[in-house]
Amino acid sequence: MYYRILEYQPENLTRLVTEFDLTVLTDPTELSPDLSNRVEVLFAPLGYQTDRHVIDACPRLRVIVSNTTGHPHIDVDYARERGVYVACLKFAQDFLSTITPTAELTWGLLLMLTRNLVPASRAALDGRWNRRPFGAPAMLSSMSLGIVGHGRLGTMVARYGKAFGMAVRYYDPFVASSSEGAERVATLESLVETSDVVSLHVPHEKTTENLVSRAVLTHFKRRSYLINTARGELLDWVAVLEALESGHLAGAAFDVFEGEFNPGFSDTYPTHPVLEYARQHDNLILTPHIGGSTVDAWRRTEAWAIDMALNHLVAKGYAR
Repeated sequence: MYYRILEYQPENLTRLVTEFDLTVLTDPTELSPDLSNRVEVLFAPLGYQTDRHVIDACPRLRVIVSNTTGHPHIDVDYARERGVYVACLKFAQDFLSTITPTAELTWGLLLMLTRNLVPASRAALDGRWNRRPFGAPAMLSSMSLGIVGHGRLGTMVARYGKAFGMAVRYYDPFVASSSEGAERVATLESLVETSDVVSLHVPHEKTTENLVSRAVLTHFKRRSYLINTARGELLDWVAVLEALESGHLAGAAFDVFEGEFNPGFSDTYPTHPVLEYARQHDNLILTPHIGGSTVDAWRRTEAWAIDMALNHLVAKGYAR
């Protein structure tokens, strides 16, 4: 079962047609009881829960496929309990180490934010050629970078930070040392107190929701910057907005948003207070979750998830 909202690349859609007896729907709301009884491989889009109720409704289900780096939308434990294989990229870390666009975008946002590139470009286009209003607070080589989460992406961003001459520290209770020579900090509060720029690279789990809370934000170094290319659920959005309005945060850049995978998000987003702030201020940059959005990354991650599913089916004797 494949859903059009996943928007796979043409060559991968061709593979699905070739490799599977494919049924295509617009989104999971169209999955009827009759189709549920027949589905063996289910592609699971973010924003729709593939929970125990969905799994129980699919008695022939063998594989759940998601070309994502996290699985908040899938009840993985229950799927495994039912003997259903989850073909999710979170379980393909060696492959993911070759997928770099989210880390690249993080660095692009960092440069845009700290160097005032958006308002400077707008001024030039408006016919104003004056550098003085757009001076950055400091050279990056004079600034400190704090990375929250030192896994695949956090490690890449640490490498970029070192290349730019920044002092790089990280907070991750599960990573004892850094291959990039970043300094480990014992607590999140200690990290943000000493960082000019804080970048989030933590998966969305129940335990990480609201990680950057109102209390944590009070520990941020005054006039520091916050970048989030991970998940919107990591932030207390009301408190972040207040920190921007008060000037405690010098600026922020977000490629993710709260509730972005929930049905109906596109209807509520245009009136969100954070968007209203961004429309009126130059120190908040918003992008529509384009972190992984390069055509080659789409092509490769989709293909890898399909391969994971097919390899499992062959190994179990369900396919040849």
